[in-house]
Amino acid sequence: MARNVFYSFHYVPDNWRVAQVRNMGVLDGNRPASDNDWEQVKKSGDTAIRNWIDSQLRGRSCTVVLIGSGTAGRKWIKYEIEKSWNDGKGVFGIYIHNLLDREGRQTVKGGNPFSDYVIGGVNMSSIVKAYDPPFTSSQYVYGHIKDNLADWVEEAIEIRAKY
Repeated sequence: MARNVFYSFHYVPDNWRVAQVRNMGVLDGNRPASDNDWEQVKKSGDTAIRNWIDSQLRGRSCTVVLIGSGTAGRKWIKYEIEKSWNDGKGVFGIYIHNLLDREGRQTVKGGNPFSDYVIGGVNMSSIVKAYDPPFTSSQYVYGHIKDNLADWVEEAIEIRAKY
C-alpha cells in the first residue's frame, strides 16, 4: 500500500527535480499546484498560504522535504516541517542537488533544514533523517531514491512515533 505523503520543497529552483521524485510512482503525494494556482495563493497573503498548506497536509502520514540548495531556512518550508511534526506525521529529507534540472544541471548541496529545531533538548537533525544519495550521477541518484523512498517513509513514521 502506498502511503500518502506531503512533499515540501523550494518551488522555483527545484520543481523539475521534485517532479522526478513525484513521478517515480512509489508514493501517493499531494497534487502539485500549478504555477497559476500557487501565484494566486501567494497573492492572497500569509493566512491563505498557511490554510493552503494545512489543507494539503490533511490525510498525509509523512512529510518528505526535498532538499535543494536553498531549501533550509525558508519560511514556508519551516512552517511545513513544524506543522507536520506537531501533527504527529513522519518527517524526513532527501537531498536532491544531484538530480538534473530542466537544463541538465546539478546544483550545490543545501543545508539541513532540520537544524533549526530542538526537540526535547536535542537538535531535530539528530532525530529526523536527511538522506544524501551516495552518487553524483543523476541516473544513480534517481535509482537510489526510487529504491529506498518507501522504506524511508516507514522509518520516518516509526521515528516520529517514539517522540
